[in-house]
Amino acid sequence: MRNCPTIQDILDARERLKPHIRHTPLLRAEKTEPAVGCQLYLKPENLQITGAFKIRGALNKTLSLSRNEIANGIIATSSGNHAQGLAYAARLLGVRAILVLPVTTPKIKVENTKALGAEIILFDGDTAARWKRVYEIADENGYATVHAFEDPVVMAGQGTIGCEILQDLDDVDTVIVPVGGGGLISGIATAIKETKPSVRVIGAEPALTPKYFHSRKNGERTSLPLKNTIADGLRISVPGQNPYPIIERYVDEIVLVEEEHIIAGMRTLATDAKLIAEPAASIGVGALLAGSIDVRPDEKVCAVLTGGNWDMWDLAEIYKAAG
Repeated sequence: MRNCPTIQDILDARERLKPHIRHTPLLRAEKTEPAVGCQLYLKPENLQITGAFKIRGALNKTLSLSRNEIANGIIATSSGNHAQGLAYAARLLGVRAILVLPVTTPKIKVENTKALGAEIILFDGDTAARWKRVYEIADENGYATVHAFEDPVVMAGQGTIGCEILQDLDDVDTVIVPVGGGGLISGIATAIKETKPSVRVIGAEPALTPKYFHSRKNGERTSLPLKNTIADGLRISVPGQNPYPIIERYVDEIVLVEEEHIIAGMRTLATDAKLIAEPAASIGVGALLAGSIDVRPDEKVCAVLTGGNWDMWDLAEIYKAAG
């Protein structure tokens, strides 16, 4: 199997997913534009069926498998949003979903995954340890595994976001994408650069988990100590093996965003755009607010909002702290 998706893979994924997911709108964020210095557009995947973009890749992969391959069930590990996407896909196809989640997974993501009918195993360990456990369980029970960011079929599903952006804003100049494992930006960057190479693609990464930033600086995949960040969906210590070369090929720049600016992005999205975005989803707007990305007043910039699965009480605490 190839390690990277092609533009044709992404176009095929778009047709495969069309009956099952939402083509999320592209929203102009005029109220925020004076603070960020450009024409700002938002791609709100928090309005997707499961509240996050992950359903695209999880469902594309699951629909591509034979009934025999998924007969016993499907399994993965996730910080929450991939879990919900996979649980939704399993329910759609009438098969079991088993998700190994970190003990630190936000409660709302655990509850949402359970509500979709999935079986939850909470596990105390880093990403590598969790995947090791996933493969052990899969081998013991004959489950199909669906990796959140290493699988090129999953990447192709995420890449459909890039197709939608180009369809709805064909003169977009810059697209900003949050970077966790790297599957999302790999898919989006492939879709955009293979269709319109002049569009700038920028990855936004938490300053506390700068694995792709330092890997680019070092010229090789670089593992870093795992640190806590409010952007739990981006909390990974080592770049994905398959996404890394795609990102090196297609992503123009990777910027780091401090925790305070991620939080500022959340507040701005809620107050100006009336959108509830989780911290990982808010990082692109946070980067613009921090001045981390050079933009022009006439530049059309699209920030991908990856999801909105975050506890309202936690959001309230952020606002309280700001006051």
